[in-house]
Amino acid sequence: MSNELTGPGARVAAGRGTRAAAGALLASCHPAPAAAVTVFAAALAAAAGRGVGGTLLTAAAVAAGQLSIGWCNDRADLARDVAAGRRDKPLVRGDVPPGVVGAGAGLALLAAVPLSLACGAAAGAAHLTGVAAGWAYDLGLKRTVLSWLPYAVAFGLLPAFVTLALPGAPWPARWVTAAAVLLGCGAHLANVLPDIADDRAAGVLGLPQRLGRRASAALAAGCLAAATAVLVLGPPGPPGAAGLAVLVTAGAAAVLAPAAPGRVPFLAALGIAGLDVALLLLRGASPTG
Repeated sequence: MSNELTGPGARVAAGRGTRAAAGALLASCHPAPAAAVTVFAAALAAAAGRGVGGTLLTAAAVAAGQLSIGWCNDRADLARDVAAGRRDKPLVRGDVPPGVVGAGAGLALLAAVPLSLACGAAAGAAHLTGVAAGWAYDLGLKRTVLSWLPYAVAFGLLPAFVTLALPGAPWPARWVTAAAVLLGCGAHLANVLPDIADDRAAGVLGLPQRLGRRASAALAAGCLAAATAVLVLGPPGPPGAAGLAVLVTAGAAAVLAPAAPGRVPFLAALGIAGLDVALLLLRGASPTG
């Protein structure tokens, strides 16, 4: 018996358990949006001319902030998710202890502070304000009519985090900030759509839950389409064929996706944001204008 407990088989089993726990912890951070926001920030940094080192530092800071927000969200929502029977959540299934997720959120937040400030005091303050907005959403604002505000603040300050790290600490162009705010609001509305009924039952009455699915879907479509229009038409010069193609594609997706079931609307919102950032890179437009 002791040989079985201490032998190769036990070590393999322990290794599998560790990998499973690590995978469950990763799944608790909302990996798709966390990765998407990190990639978008890195793309903006590259477009702004931050260089390889600056782009990697930007990505690391944003990744740490997103991890902290995602883990905080799942830990704060545990009781509500259990009551709603959310078996898609690793914490609800018991795949990872709540204390581990809470500790992960705290450690990621601590890591985000020096990584953000390494980009400069002004840039770091902008990013950490956005991270604080994400935590404020997780810890209470999601239940109020101001549920959209943390998304608007966090997304709106992301371009500032990039540009304030440049020589002279310039603020981003107004059209970039406006598009980021619109994308944030659209992403919030699209993310909540599949959970509106469960949220209402649990007493979570953010803006989308108060508006209802139909009105929220229409508002999400409007925000996402407007964000694309701003990014296509905002930079100097004509948008060109590629810009018009992105505008039509993203506009169609923004109108059609909110009516789709499940997480499709939110994934479409991320896809639209990706198209917008790709267009910005292809056009060579700097976030500083």
